[in-house]
Amino acid sequence: MIRVQYFARYREALGLDGEQLSAEFSSLEQLRQHLLARGGVWDVLAEQNLMCARNQELCSLDEPLLAGDEVAFFPTVTGG
Repeated sequence: MIRVQYFARYREALGLDGEQLSAEFSSLEQLRQHLLARGGVWDVLAEQNLMCARNQELCSLDEPLLAGDEVAFFPTVTGG
């Protein structure tokens, strides 16, 4: 099982802060493609500047996933 969390604008667009998925995914990109296949509001995860973390460590979309991992998707943070 993979625990997925959505933060900031993604949480608002999707209307949920997280979910658990029982399917197996070889990488974060494969997980993201699975979520994008839902269509509609899920297209927000197609953004080029999407950031992600695996087990609370920033990573890239080619990061491998294992059962029990926690994944987070969040937009790039900007400030001034």
